[in-house]
Amino acid sequence: MAHGVVQVTNQNSSRWRRRTGEYETLAAALAAAGEGDVLSVSSGTYRENLVLEHAVTLRCADGPGTVRIAPASGVALTVRAAATVQDLLVEGQDTASAALLVEGGTPELSGLRISTRSAVGLEVRDGARPTVRRCSVDNPAGLGISVLGGAGGLFEECEVVAAGQTGISVRGGAGPRLERCRVHHTSGAGLSVTGENSSLEAVGCEVFEIRGTGVQMSARATGHFTDCQVHRTTGDGITLDTDAVLSLADCDIHDIPENAIDLRARSVLTLTRCAVHRFGRNGLSVWDPGTRADANSCEIHDSTGDYPAVWVSDGAVAILDSCRVHDVPDALFVLDRGSRADVVDSDFSQIRNTAVSVSDGAAIQLDDCRISKAATGAWFRDHGSGGTLAQVTIDETATGVIVTKGADPSLERCTVTNPVESGVYVSAEGRGTFTGCRITGSRGYGFHIIDGCRSTLTRCRTERCARGGYEFAEPGPVTEDCTSDQAAPAEAPLPVPSAPPADGGVLGHATSAQSYGLLGGVPQQRKADEPQAAPPARESDVVLGDLDALVGLDSVKREVRTLIDLISVGRRREQAGLKAPSARRHLVFTGSPGTGKTTVARLYGEILASLGVLERGHLVEVSRVDLVGEHIGSTAIRTQEAFERARGGVLFIDEAYALAPEDGGRDFGREAIDTLVKLMEDHRDAVVVIVAGYTEEMARFLASNPGVASRFSRTITFGDYTSKELLRIVGSQAAEHEYRLGDDTGEALLKYFTALPKGPAFGNGRAARQTFEAMVERHAVRMAHVDEPTHEELQLLYPEDLPELP
Repeated sequence: MAHGVVQVTNQNSSRWRRRTGEYETLAAALAAAGEGDVLSVSSGTYRENLVLEHAVTLRCADGPGTVRIAPASGVALTVRAAATVQDLLVEGQDTASAALLVEGGTPELSGLRISTRSAVGLEVRDGARPTVRRCSVDNPAGLGISVLGGAGGLFEECEVVAAGQTGISVRGGAGPRLERCRVHHTSGAGLSVTGENSSLEAVGCEVFEIRGTGVQMSARATGHFTDCQVHRTTGDGITLDTDAVLSLADCDIHDIPENAIDLRARSVLTLTRCAVHRFGRNGLSVWDPGTRADANSCEIHDSTGDYPAVWVSDGAVAILDSCRVHDVPDALFVLDRGSRADVVDSDFSQIRNTAVSVSDGAAIQLDDCRISKAATGAWFRDHGSGGTLAQVTIDETATGVIVTKGADPSLERCTVTNPVESGVYVSAEGRGTFTGCRITGSRGYGFHIIDGCRSTLTRCRTERCARGGYEFAEPGPVTEDCTSDQAAPAEAPLPVPSAPPADGGVLGHATSAQSYGLLGGVPQQRKADEPQAAPPARESDVVLGDLDALVGLDSVKREVRTLIDLISVGRRREQAGLKAPSARRHLVFTGSPGTGKTTVARLYGEILASLGVLERGHLVEVSRVDLVGEHIGSTAIRTQEAFERARGGVLFIDEAYALAPEDGGRDFGREAIDTLVKLMEDHRDAVVVIVAGYTEEMARFLASNPGVASRFSRTITFGDYTSKELLRIVGSQAAEHEYRLGDDTGEALLKYFTALPKGPAFGNGRAARQTFEAMVERHAVRMAHVDEPTHEELQLLYPEDLPELP
């Protein structure tokens, strides 16, 4: 054994104990030492497994780094008391043990260098509360530092130089504090905190050069980071999963190739004065119901990829207060019913595509925000998508606000200045309520509303719009007290309606348009409270033709036709003075997402209107968020309001099972169900109710109230699309958008859809549409490098345009 002697100095003044002594081994010295003794260890290598069970001090006699503890196996140094250990080199070779183990007590460790190939470099457990200062861990074989079993402690100016797994792992109810620590060159997460009651507080720390995720929080763990940096990872910067809670203050997350911050499964994140920049995917992504991110005075900028800076989906919520988002492809994307973003006093600038996008039934609230230098300021994309923009300024965009495909936002006192194409563009059954809005300096139109969209404009004004302040297509929007700086000559006749273009009306081509602009002044006023005539009902044969034209759904079509035949014959029997069969028209739709449930519900309403069963046949689509309030009494009011909006048509409740959660307890969703059952009974002829969702979950919904199952006449199951049917959907999408599939593309698509994973979240028709959109993007990339593409090349999609399988 290559070492010198160990001198023990007894600090106790009792005359019954020897004050000093020298020993040949550390074990002998520790056996003789008592509480408060100091062990001065001579230079050398000690191949002993040391155990400190008394409050002794262990230090190097000849200065830091001169004593090496390096046993052949097992734990090199175990500390079980309030001992002090200074300036040692600790080495371990046991892949099943820790190099240094702290079990209980409140020891002080300083200046230690742990260089090992052990399972763990430094392990703290069993309620221990050490103070660890200026220590380093180099363990390319396993964990750097592990804190578990209710342990904690303070780590100051410590460093994990390398780790074959996680740099610092906190679990089992542990709760350490890190101050000015550095973690780098790990092959797992830099920091990992997992498990209920596990927590981590970090101040002035840095996590970098990580082959994986920088910071990982999961399973109800909590954390608070102040003035920390996370950068240069290969995976996400920070991830939160399964009820994790984390607050970040004055932190900097940058140079992340994936998501800078990713939240899922009811996690909660609070960001204050943080910077997120140079990220490859989303700067902040928030997923799943119950997941929430609050950002205050933060800056998200300089994306290196092609993804939205802030992504909110699957029912999550994000709140941005006094934030800046700039120099990114897209700023804020909110999608899926139940998802929401509330943004206050924030700036979006230098956005290459869309600043704010709302789709798939999501909602946003923007108050006193500024959007500038974007292709599109705000885009409300489809049915059920909406929210409110209040006192929002949109400057220097191609189009200020776009509303399409049945979306219905509300804009109050908003200003759009200097758009290239239009201030506000509404098409394809988009709606929207615009109150006190102002559009100035448009190089195109101010308000461009086509396809007969029924928007509402109140006290709006346009100024200096090159092509016209208002461009409407009949029957046009509802307008009241709207003005323009372009006066209409008294003798100016209304323009003759033009024939619908082949493309069905696109930006710059209004169908049956009336122009109110340079020569037309302000449109004729129609009061908002004037009754609106219902659109004429289409013949049932025409609507049934639309139903038959849908891809697949053969069993669904048979069920609907049978139901229609039953209702039609019943009405004929009534007219003949005969008793008609019971006309229970309410339905349950079950099946996976994207299988056409909403489309069939809309056609069903039209058919019932054509038969005279319903007055209008329109569809009102709602979900839990539209029906369930936040306090006692508000749920019944919301449900009644939704039912009233659907009067004379169809009330379509998507994901209805969310009203009856398995662990609902006193959940207000059951109040919505009770209210709905009563309304269906009291107004049985006024509204048809269709509830939809996954098959198993809908069975739970039907059992939630004794009256629910009896109100619905039948269940119609929507099966998943086959690969051939998905191919047909892509083909129809291509034809609609004037593309064609190459000779081998159909076969390649069939193979692609066959290989595509089809789990519970598979999107069916949505997946087909997304595949087509991805092909169009890849086709555009190809064509961008062709100097003079032919007409055929601009249309043909080839197998190489297919996206990679997920």
